[in-house]
Amino acid sequence: MKTTARTAGLALTAVAAVLAATGAAVADAGAAGTGTPSPGAAPTDDGAKGLCKRVTKIEKRLERALGRLGGDATERGSISRLEKRVENAMKAGHTEIATFLNDKLTFRRSLVPTLEKRQKDLVAVKSWCAANGNGDQK
Repeated sequence: MKTTARTAGLALTAVAAVLAATGAAVADAGAAGTGTPSPGAAPTDDGAKGLCKRVTKIEKRLERALGRLGGDATERGSISRLEKRVENAMKAGHTEIATFLNDKLTFRRSLVPTLEKRQKDLVAVKSWCAANGNGDQK
């Protein structure tokens, strides 16, 4: 074996050992309760405090997504733009492309009622957070 290959092999082994030791230390800290919970740990609460903290960001994200889906044919990600693409594929005789895009369109249309439902649910969450100290009360 050449010296450069041997050096590279030793370097890779050293890096792997450091990563393994770091991973074990992080897992031990999480399991001991001194750090973040380990990935396999069961949740100890419902996450209300974190959800209350993110309500405004979630509202903005939902509004932005619904606005994009409801946009006109010039807006990327809109339903009408995808409808136009399906129409163009059909005109060009690209049946497979039209089928693929039509399935994508069906899914995108199904997103609208789901996101609207989440908006309504978020209004109730927002009022709950206001009444319960932003999730601090147990």
